[in-house]
Amino acid sequence: MALNEPGDTGQPASPAHALPEVALEARLEQMLARLKADGHRLTPQRVSILRVLAESEGHPSVEQVHQRVLTRFPNTSLATVYKTVTLLKQRGEVLELGFSELDNRYDGARPTPHPHLVCTGCGAILDPPDHEAHGLALEEMARRIAAETGYAIATFRLDFYGLCPACQGRTVPPAES
Repeated sequence: MALNEPGDTGQPASPAHALPEVALEARLEQMLARLKADGHRLTPQRVSILRVLAESEGHPSVEQVHQRVLTRFPNTSLATVYKTVTLLKQRGEVLELGFSELDNRYDGARPTPHPHLVCTGCGAILDPPDHEAHGLALEEMARRIAAETGYAIATFRLDFYGLCPACQGRTVPPAES
């Protein structure tokens, strides 16, 4: 199950959406190498934070990452997780998704812009199937828009909002906050 809010179980993503094990390890190694090259310590807690971000398809919040890390390192502070996520974000190793109605969420598996599906019922966030091709199409669109308008586009984002299959099956609609 992906890490989703609310009702998150804190478990890694389902095999249907997860990165293959080889890709997950390669992504983790890439993140570790970047921090090491920049002179940052690779403590066991920090490695655990990176692993959670690399394997999570559900785009966890910092609090969800913290909960997962606590299962292995019970003394890890929330501040440590925030500092590590900020460090990764500054180095382009994690994609931050800000929402007005949800906590910020983070994508360490795929830190480049790509589309997301966002459930307005339960807050689940996931990458659509064939998201790599969609991401390439979005990059081409951004290049064309920049060429046509003269804008220096720094980044972009495309989110699709609706109800996930589980929320569609509910008999009572979720309460609005």
